[in-house]
Amino acid sequence: MVAEPSVSTRSREFAFTDGDFDRIRGLIHAHAGIALNPGKRDMVYSRLARRLRATGIGSFDAYLERLQPESEEWQHFVNALTTNLTSFFREAHHFPVLAERVVAARGQGRVTLWSAACSTGEEAYSMAMTVIDALGSFTPPVRILATDLDTQVLERAAHGVYPVERVAGLPEADVRRFFLRGKGAQSGFVRVRPEVRDLVAFRPLNLLGPQWPVRGPFDAIFCRNVLIYFDRPTQYQLLSRLHPLLHPEGLLFLGHSENVAHAADLFRLRGKTVCAPVARGRAA
Repeated sequence: MVAEPSVSTRSREFAFTDGDFDRIRGLIHAHAGIALNPGKRDMVYSRLARRLRATGIGSFDAYLERLQPESEEWQHFVNALTTNLTSFFREAHHFPVLAERVVAARGQGRVTLWSAACSTGEEAYSMAMTVIDALGSFTPPVRILATDLDTQVLERAAHGVYPVERVAGLPEADVRRFFLRGKGAQSGFVRVRPEVRDLVAFRPLNLLGPQWPVRGPFDAIFCRNVLIYFDRPTQYQLLSRLHPLLHPEGLLFLGHSENVAHAADLFRLRGKTVCAPVARGRAA
């Protein structure tokens, strides 16, 4: 998550007590494993105050009392507290490694990839573009699953429409190959070409949920900048669930500040934030 501007207690529209904050921390940790530290208090207030205004509820205490799991408002609550910071080809050093893995896996049959926290879709589409270049085809034998806890960003991801500024860092030749430029009312936007969108299936999924509607083995899993929101026991729990879903030669891609040192029985470092699964029953 990223910090938001501090909100002065004197300027707050709604009372926000330590007890309110602790209840919110407990709810989001139990549901999504996200560990909100005390420094996130102003961010939590800012985001959930919007929900109080939208629902017409006059206090955090009343809002939390009415909040029911699996209700429509529960999803708004979760969406408000999950941050989605991403870009096309973020952490660019990962994609040549992915290309090598895709080429190697192609000789073994259909290639399967998973973007496990896909946000607004840039990561998954970057994976698709990498696959297209690696295999030299806009219709490669590849399945890319892209999941996220936030239903609002999944809807945006599936549409594949972005402000033109989002692709400003890409080579112009790639923008022409992989995107359509908007005209008229859509001027200033680009849309991912249908051939690229067709390679990706977007689905809602809670990585800390009791069941995953996911079938492996995957040749690569991108689970980047997810572990940083969890405590160590929750990180290990997640890694232990990802491990059996990877092909024995598959790769797990992590964020730039993440590591698997505390899960050496599950994964070994193969490159810069790129990990390979350890065979069961054998330490790294």
